[in-house]
Amino acid sequence: MKYKVSISMLLTVAMAIGAAAQVSSHSRTGMGANPAAANSAPMQVSDQPVARVNGAVLTDRDLLREMYTIFPYAKQHNGFPKAQEASIREGALEMIIFEELVYQEARRRGLKVAPEQVNAAEVEFRKQFNSPDQYQQYLQMEMKNSAQVLRKQIERSLLIEKVLKVEVDDKSAVTLAEIRAYYDKNPARFTLGESFSIQSISILPPAKATPDQIQKNKQRAEEALKQARATKNYNDFGLLAEKISEDDFRVNMGDHKAVGRDSLPPQIIKAANAMQAGQVSGLIQIENAFTIFRLNAHNPPRKRAFEEVKPDLKVELKAKYEKMRSTFAKQLRSKAKIEIV
Repeated sequence: MKYKVSISMLLTVAMAIGAAAQVSSHSRTGMGANPAAANSAPMQVSDQPVARVNGAVLTDRDLLREMYTIFPYAKQHNGFPKAQEASIREGALEMIIFEELVYQEARRRGLKVAPEQVNAAEVEFRKQFNSPDQYQQYLQMEMKNSAQVLRKQIERSLLIEKVLKVEVDDKSAVTLAEIRAYYDKNPARFTLGESFSIQSISILPPAKATPDQIQKNKQRAEEALKQARATKNYNDFGLLAEKISEDDFRVNMGDHKAVGRDSLPPQIIKAANAMQAGQVSGLIQIENAFTIFRLNAHNPPRKRAFEEVKPDLKVELKAKYEKMRSTFAKQLRSKAKIEIV
């Protein structure tokens, strides 16, 4: 979840700020010039206030950290895209205000984080660094050269996580019974119609084909049919389709995957109904085109099993999370004094 990411992003923004400072001190030349022109100049961090939340000051360092969370590619592209920077900044500002409100709510409730939990989180955080020197550089750049300041930041994130678990996660949790009820109430959504899985080889006519051209195409198609019927399996037919077919499916071994009955010409449906999986059709003429197909499967209508759709439904119904989070944010803001600097 997003509020868990904030701890690891402390490292990302430190490295990004350092890289931005180095890049901004050099002129842009060569191949890097044009891509950079589409981006804003790297933001300069001065620890100036950008907002006050019930008197607590949020700085441009907090804001930039969140902007990198939203758009982590900025550090690779020497800044944020000009067209998106304003919206990224707005979203980042809203998020750091929200996190500060949640943190203050945790303090108001008197919530605590056990020292051993902070210790464990700190150990995981330090694993992100390649060396002790890199860790010390980070402390100097981002944490006022103080491991204690870092611990406070980690504790703050864990407190935010605690409150959001109670007010958002737990309240928005989707139970198995809710997922099952949705499945049972919407049977049409989970019903798959009859379909045919086929591969094709097609010989297509030129525009405004003459009778003579159509006859020559038919002769080519009859030769293709002989080759197709000599194939033994999916791969053989697919390789032949890639070699001689003229329809768009040739690049994928002629495979159409599963096609609904309503999407196929009646000539194909009639032939497929008389075939077994693995068989190759005869030559089928559709207007001036000639087609041969291999039937890989005839899939009757069926309702997808609950276990098959349960993972996707769980994610879909989780949209309830955003609603709960938005409601909670409004509650916190309604009794807060917020000043944008």
